[in-house]
Amino acid sequence: MATETSLPLEYSTKQNEMNILGFWIFLGAEIVLFSTLFAGYFVLEGNTANGPAGHEIFIFKDVMIQTFLLLTSSFTCSLAIYQMRNNNVKGLITWLVVTMALGLGFLYMEINEFIHYVHEGATLQTSGFLSSFFTLLGTHGLHVTLGLGWATLLIIQIARRGITPVTARKTFIISLYWHFLDVVWIFIFTFVYLRGLVM
Repeated sequence: MATETSLPLEYSTKQNEMNILGFWIFLGAEIVLFSTLFAGYFVLEGNTANGPAGHEIFIFKDVMIQTFLLLTSSFTCSLAIYQMRNNNVKGLITWLVVTMALGLGFLYMEINEFIHYVHEGATLQTSGFLSSFFTLLGTHGLHVTLGLGWATLLIIQIARRGITPVTARKTFIISLYWHFLDVVWIFIFTFVYLRGLVM
């Protein structure tokens, strides 16, 4: 397989280029999925069925912590790519581990948030608003969980094989996935939490 040395390692083979293009197409399908979930949420957000509305249950401080953790993880993920392009295995693994730790912190906060809502009587069955809310955030949280599992397997592979065109491609692809989840969270933060707190 021919290797192109003038390009970043993750783009150094035609197979890598095709795999990365394929992942961009996959992210297009993910955009459709989350657009549908957001559309459903906007349709149902006013249907509280005498249950709690967003401004009654959202805890802004906790949402800010979640946002800080996830957006910081996007920065550390970029540092991992920087280390990869400098052929620094230790630095790459270190920043991937930091990214995962921040992602785990985000998930911990989100699970605690959901537990708080249930204690407040806000469940999936309470209203159309809460059903769409839990579906949207749960889908995002599931994606974060899958990303953490994926990153764990990747770290093991990098530790065993080092930085190769294959591991570089996989690292770059997971960084695209992680940044995508952060962008989705910015929309959730803005149009679900901030909007919900003022409605």
